[in-house]
Amino acid sequence: MRRRILALAVLATGALAACGNEAPAPSSAAAINDPVAITYDGGIYVLDGETLEVERTLPMAGFNRINPAGDASNVFVSTSAGFQVLDAVNGTMTDIAYPGEKPGHVVRHGDRTILFTDGTGEVNSFDPEELANGKPQGRQYKTAVPHHGVAVELADGTMIVTLGTEESRTGAIALDPAGKEIARSEKCPGVHGEAVAQGDVVGLGCEDGVLLFKNGAFVKVQSEREYSRIGNQAGSDASPVLLGDYKIEPDAELENPTHFSLIDTATAKLTVVPMPSGVSYSFRSLNRGPGGEGLILGTDGKLHVVDPAAAKITKSWPVVAAWKEPVDWQQPRPAMFVRGDVAYVTEPAAKKVHQLNLTSGEIIASATLDGVPNEISGTLAGH
Repeated sequence: MRRRILALAVLATGALAACGNEAPAPSSAAAINDPVAITYDGGIYVLDGETLEVERTLPMAGFNRINPAGDASNVFVSTSAGFQVLDAVNGTMTDIAYPGEKPGHVVRHGDRTILFTDGTGEVNSFDPEELANGKPQGRQYKTAVPHHGVAVELADGTMIVTLGTEESRTGAIALDPAGKEIARSEKCPGVHGEAVAQGDVVGLGCEDGVLLFKNGAFVKVQSEREYSRIGNQAGSDASPVLLGDYKIEPDAELENPTHFSLIDTATAKLTVVPMPSGVSYSFRSLNRGPGGEGLILGTDGKLHVVDPAAAKITKSWPVVAAWKEPVDWQQPRPAMFVRGDVAYVTEPAAKKVHQLNLTSGEIIASATLDGVPNEISGTLAGH
């Protein structure tokens, strides 16, 4: 049983250099249980997922992003030089790297992990279990023009890749396992982000709705508004409905969205749902629970649970203090990582991280960090 730890003071242990050929942790160091990784200004903390104790501290300069690698051991770190693998169980950086300018989205789906490097347009897709033996050979693809894009590979080998340039993004193509284009749509202005729903249906966000890929073809789900950007989505195998954000101010420096979207991939219908009065959220606020329920971390400090079929918020659990989204997207704000029936939620203003039971809504552990937490991730096998 997990221990309740309220306001646990955490001491960072181990100072490790953040280079690609870093020496492994001493053989006497115990493996880290259910690792959770949290970035801060100057490095990455690796925590025990049960106790929330910091087991390793890895100094790293610059702004670094983290994502699950898709297996039970590793996390991808996006640095200025490309993607690099962090062995989170042992708390060490490995020499497995995918170099390239502007590393972007990391997508996990089925038994594949897909990396998209914005600066080169390179796509790498591989079985993450092969990371145990070094750098996987995998499948490579390169877009016609580099852009801020995303790719996902389906169970039958079909790969969906966005279309775009540095100036604009317009849609996506579908490639068969041999790399031949089998479908195309350029009806998705500002295409951004992806999520996969029940039945291997892919959703890509547009500035006027969502572009689906289902049954071998692209289907546009049009918004009722001329501009309604859905740039971040969260999907679940347990539901045909995707959860998305919903922004309606094209010229806003920072929009605080007051509604979210639900996209029913079975009926190709988009439903817009209001947040509670006065409550907004950020791009790091969306996730899905173990039963397919939607999860939105609101600026009121509550985790709002969404029934995707009923299109309504059914529960709201207090987790952190009320907060405001910073204008600079790289600056810390509460963020969430979900694994099974547990959500890990950061609280930058208090230098804390909380562990929330998604069945009861109870905070079962909290810890205080030395640094201000920014992004949070961890090991997560599958998608």
